[in-house]
Amino acid sequence: MVKAVVGANWGDEGKGKITDTLANEADIVIRFQGGANAGHTIVNQYGKFALHTMPSGVFHPDIMNIIGNGMAFDIDKFIQELDEIVSRGVPKPQLMVSDRVQVMMPYHVQFDSLEEARLAGKSFGSTKSGIAPFYSDKFAKIGWQINEFYQDDEVLMEKINRIADQKDVLLTGLYHTDPIDRQGLLQWIKDRREKVKDYLGNVSLYLDTAIREGKNILLEGQLGTMKDPDHGIYPMVTSSSPLAAYGAIGAGIPPYEIKKVVVVSKAYSSAVGAGEFVSEIFGEDAELLRNHGGDGGEYGATTGRPRRVGWYDCVASKYGCRLQGATDVAFTVLDDLGYLDEIPVCVAYELDGKEITEFPVTKDLKRCKPVYRTFKGWKCDIRGIRKFEDLPREAQDYVNFIESQIGYPITMVSNGPGRDDIIYRRGAV
Repeated sequence: MVKAVVGANWGDEGKGKITDTLANEADIVIRFQGGANAGHTIVNQYGKFALHTMPSGVFHPDIMNIIGNGMAFDIDKFIQELDEIVSRGVPKPQLMVSDRVQVMMPYHVQFDSLEEARLAGKSFGSTKSGIAPFYSDKFAKIGWQINEFYQDDEVLMEKINRIADQKDVLLTGLYHTDPIDRQGLLQWIKDRREKVKDYLGNVSLYLDTAIREGKNILLEGQLGTMKDPDHGIYPMVTSSSPLAAYGAIGAGIPPYEIKKVVVVSKAYSSAVGAGEFVSEIFGEDAELLRNHGGDGGEYGATTGRPRRVGWYDCVASKYGCRLQGATDVAFTVLDDLGYLDEIPVCVAYELDGKEITEFPVTKDLKRCKPVYRTFKGWKCDIRGIRKFEDLPREAQDYVNFIESQIGYPITMVSNGPGRDDIIYRRGAV
């Protein structure tokens, strides 16, 4: 069976932990989109890890972990991450990289940083990981599939020159910096291809065989619905689709094989980067929530930036679950709210004097104000509880109300950072 683990909101929902937990029953975990621009934080017996490129199944020695063709493959970060986890006592994981994956090139990262600096106060809040330039080149057909690296120098140099002729105009004319070092880029390619050649494989064929053999496959998404370039808060979005539907493309499998879609949604809202965020809070309330949130606080796993935080948004989450095609909702970090006397929940938006419960397009989202309903807090530590009925009544009421608002079944409740800190409810995956 193929299951997808994806985000309902702006990312940072706790997908890494849920993937790591569900990997107990998986044979294969595959990242199908995005790159090193967002991290998945995992806490297990080896310690605390922030994965940016590796699939979240790398801590399970019996699992094949795959970099799918839909990813932006950063070779240096891949090698660095592999070395780091092994150096901390994790058995070397099984890894496969699609021979069709496209490679993050050094000039992609350079262009990302230069453009964010040029835009200054009007920037998109990029992590400067090269994602937008990478996907721009991919769809302009001047990207590099990894298999292209294994060609003669003459062929490689012809493509380098063709690309550099375009890029240098921008580098020198718009950004007033040095042109691409063409011979240096050729050497960079030759160095990197040696580091990853043993990991390359025909992923689509491998997955086809695995599906026929009845293997359990997890598709691991990055970010969430609000960052989708079509259905998110455009233009403050990412450059590849974080929707479960794209998992079929980014992994190379038929769409009808995705039988379960586990949509992860946090018990409050958070986001890294710019864009509309209706239930965002500020000041002391935000600082308290940020510092209680997550294992060590709400700070980006990739950037270290303080995450923007807010109360749970039923409007955005219902929309996010619908677009993802949720069969199950995993509700995370419920334990982080135990310090609150009262917990507001955004149940609607006020737009031009009217209440709405459907998520609007970005131009209207800018004028929306949150409509809150307040719940009594439970004021205690709920970590270690394994049955939903053993939670304080106030915590049960909070979860049940949100489930009724979003209209999708919450079958998993995370109440701690560890792999085993999960409450399974009826019909859990």
